[in-house]
This record gives sequence, C-alpha cells and structure tokens, in this order.
Amino acid sequence: MESKESRRWQTVLSDSVLNSWYGSGFWTRMLLPLSFLYARIARNRRVKLECSERWQSPVPIIIVGNITVGGTGKTPFVASLVARLQQQGFKPGIASRGFGAGKDIHLPAQVLPESDPALVGDEPVMLAQQLNIPIMVDPDRVSAAKALIEQKGCDLVIADDGLQHYNLDRHIELVVIDGQRMLGNELSLPAGPLREPPQRLREVDQVLINGEPSRRLDCDFDSFSLKPDVLKPVSGQNIGQPPASGKVHAVAGIGNPGRFFRTLEGLGYEVIPHPFPDHYAFGEEDFQFRDDLPIIMTAKDAVKCSSFAESRFWFLPVQARVPEAVFERILKLIETKGPQSRSDKDTHGQEAV
Repeated sequence: MESKESRRWQTVLSDSVLNSWYGSGFWTRMLLPLSFLYARIARNRRVKLECSERWQSPVPIIIVGNITVGGTGKTPFVASLVARLQQQGFKPGIASRGFGAGKDIHLPAQVLPESDPALVGDEPVMLAQQLNIPIMVDPDRVSAAKALIEQKGCDLVIADDGLQHYNLDRHIELVVIDGQRMLGNELSLPAGPLREPPQRLREVDQVLINGEPSRRLDCDFDSFSLKPDVLKPVSGQNIGQPPASGKVHAVAGIGNPGRFFRTLEGLGYEVIPHPFPDHYAFGEEDFQFRDDLPIIMTAKDAVKCSSFAESRFWFLPVQARVPEAVFERILKLIETKGPQSRSDKDTHGQEAV
C-alpha cells in the first residue's frame, strides 16, 4: 500500500500534468520531442497491425474507446449501450483489458459481481455488478472476444477501451470525449493527453461527447449526459439513511476526479475533496479523516472498499442519458458494417469478377 506522503506527491505531479494538458499550464510542452517519437511509434504500430492477418470475428465487434488519457464517461455509456442492445434482442458481452489483470489469474478470465477487483480490474467488476452479461478480461482483447463468442455464446462483443488495440479487428468504432476537457492542448503523449492525433476522430464511425463541448471540434459528433442516481451504501449491510446535504468527504480514484466533485457540489453537498490516482487500491487507512462526516465515493471505487466499509460510506451511481437517435445510428451501423454485411460484399464482389 502506498504511503500517504507518496500518494500526496503523486497527486501533486498528476495535478500539474493535467493542468498543463487541459488547463493553463505549459511545462509539458518541453516534452514535445518525446511526443513526436511516441506518435511515430504509435503510427507505425497501427500500420503494421492493420496490414497483418487478423482474426475475423463472426459477430459484430464494437469498440468504445477514446483518444485521450483520463476519464471521459465511457463506462456509463457502455452500460447504457448494453441495455439498449439487449432490448433489441442481442446477447452482448464485454471484452476489457481489466486494469492490472493477468497477475495470479488464468486468462481470459470471466468477471463476476463477486470477483476481486485487484485481480480483474475495478471497472469490469463494477459493470458485472450492474449488468447481467458475460464479461471477460484479458490484455489480449482477441482472446477475450473469442471466449465471449465461443464459451458464452455472445452474438455481439463490445470492446471497452480498445480503440488502440489494433490486433483486434473491428466493425464499428465509437469514441467518447469529455465535453469540458475536450482534447486538451491537442498534443500527443507525454506533452499532451492524446493517444492518437485529432485527425483520428474523422476515421471513426461516431464521436460522442459527454456533456456540452467547451470548444469547437473539427468533426461531426453527438452528445449525451451523465445523470446521478440516488446514493447507495458501499456495504450491503448498511440500512441507514444517506446524507441529503451538508459537509461530506468526497473520495475519487478515477481519471477525472474533479468532475465527480463538481457533481456532488451540484447536488448541494459541501465537498471536502480527496483525489486519488486512477485505479487506486484503497485500504482502511485511506479513510482516517479524524471526524465522523459521511464519505461519498464513485461506484468504481466502491467495489474496492466494500470489505471494510463503515455505515457512513456511500457511493453515487451515474447513468448515461443517451438520445435515442444515437442508438438508432449504432443499430444501423451494426446492420451495414457487421460481419454479415462484409460477407455479402465479398460475395457480391466475387460474383462480379
């Protein structure tokens, strides 16, 4: 477990980097030579993988990812998309890397509501608790997708955060962007937050912005929003009443903790913020705040705290509110770009020769 001093300095450095990427800072621009190198390596890797012979999935593969580092609201969108696909009669499954997955477990690994987040990742466990669908984690997304199709009988696979995993052939690419942060300074890592250049957005099938865009984007896009639900106890044995207002400790170990803190403030809470690194492994010592104020955290963090949660521990679920028109376009993409569509085009092309 990290010491408080170590975490404090890690948070200071993280805040400084994020301010340089998304705010008024500029010091990371000194890393531009490394950004050019990163961009070249990433481009060459993509070309190499796309030109190689890749496994062809017999069912539609939908990538939901981003081109920036940090939280964008992608996971709540995935949950909303799953629910809509199930209404349409699909049996979807989710393939995820699973942050930290692979150590001490056999891969690909199925994620269940009671799975250990330390072994399979916090976001997959959170989704397993919210959704009644198969979820497989494996750093090799092809392996995870095959397991979903061959072992679980899924007729559609959603690759969560797999945009840059180019050895996985895909039929549809959806990119999620945070409306406030957008693309930051639009520089590649490490000078900026971009995993791929802004031009990549013109190649994907749909760009989705979480919230109102704070600046112009040079491509077509749709918007959705995240709406908070009612507070829920971190411990299932908690039968008390959640705090309706007042001063609270807000804990967030996510890619964009500021958005969570602002959400709580918008709900009327007086927030004492406690940002942690993304995917942080919480322990009881992290909640020794020397008072009895309520503690509110994200759903993603709650899955890592249930074993030691007190009655004052609560989490705030959020739901993605996605316009029906967005789902209709995705369903149309499945129809026109799925493997059956590719097969038909290949057959017609062979007949025309």
